[in-house]
Parts: sequence; C-alpha cells; structure tokens
Amino acid sequence: MKKEFTISLFTEHHIGILNQVTIIFTRRQINIESIAASESAVKGIHKLTIVVNTTEDLIDKVQRQLEKLIDVLKVFVHVNDEIIYQEIALYKVRTTELMKSNKIEFIVRSSNARFLEITPEYVVIEKTGHKQDTTDLLNKLYPYGVLQFVRSGRIAITKQTKELIAYLKEMDEANNQSAKKQITTN
Repeated sequence: MKKEFTISLFTEHHIGILNQVTIIFTRRQINIESIAASESAVKGIHKLTIVVNTTEDLIDKVQRQLEKLIDVLKVFVHVNDEIIYQEIALYKVRTTELMKSNKIEFIVRSSNARFLEITPEYVVIEKTGHKQDTTDLLNKLYPYGVLQFVRSGRIAITKQTKELIAYLKEMDEANNQSAKKQITTN
C-alpha cells in the first residue's frame, strides 16, 4: 500500500548530486511530489528534503541505493508523524477585488496568512502551513481573481533526538577503526 514518505538526504555540496538522486527515483518510477534543498546545521553539508508516495518496500530499496552514492552521507526516511514540516505559498490577486470589499482581507487574516505587497494592480499574500492549508486558501481566493500561485517544496525537521552530528561522529569512528585495522594487518 502506498503512503507518503519524507526523505532527508544529507550530502556534501557537489555539482550533480541532485541529478544522481533524481535518477534513482526515475528508474524506480517514483514521482517526486516535493523537493527542497538547503544548508544543514553542519557546516559544509547540505540537506535535500524529498516527498514521495510509494510503498515501504520500495522506499527501503531507494534508501539503500541513495546511501550508496559517494557524496551522500546519510539518508533518513520518515512518515509525517515523525517530523515537523511546513510549506510556503504565495498568491497574487488583483487589487481591485481587495478594494471592493473586506472579504479578501477577512479570508487572509482568518487563514493566518499575511499581505507581503500591495500595489495598484495586485496584492501578494503569503501563507505558511501544510499543503492542505495552502490549497484551502487558494480555493478561497479563486473567486477573487488569482493571477499567480506558487508553493515551495516541503521543509522538515525530525522529532528524533539523535541528530546528524551524532551519525557523522559514528561514521568517523568507524572509519578510524577500519584504518587502524588496515595498518596493523599490513
């Protein structure tokens, strides 16, 4: 049975890593629903947050394959209750509709959104939340002339207490022990 998974992929910041990652999903015919890239809390390490709908068996195979990539340091797979996540959406609506009544202002404020820019031709509204929250606001604004709409990829942090830094230290210790064994056997 398919369900939604959020993948946190930590990598060195090298050219071409995104291409290598997306090829793995393409070969397995898994559509990426959302992708976001950013710096991580560890200097020099970047994080890709990828959202997919697939089966547990397939996501396990993808995780193992991703971890085999040279520049990938660690891959975590989470379901929604294991993470805290948000998306950001921007809406561009005609100013004339805003001036006709206070309906748009009421919709924006009741949706916990905010006005970013107001010009004579258009207003830009920002909403942060889950995909359903941003879609709900879009549906409420449609009757008032939405000119443009864009939603970012998901950004997420985990609820787990063991952070990437701990995994990196474990990897360093394992590599050091492996190097020591090689020296003593030679």
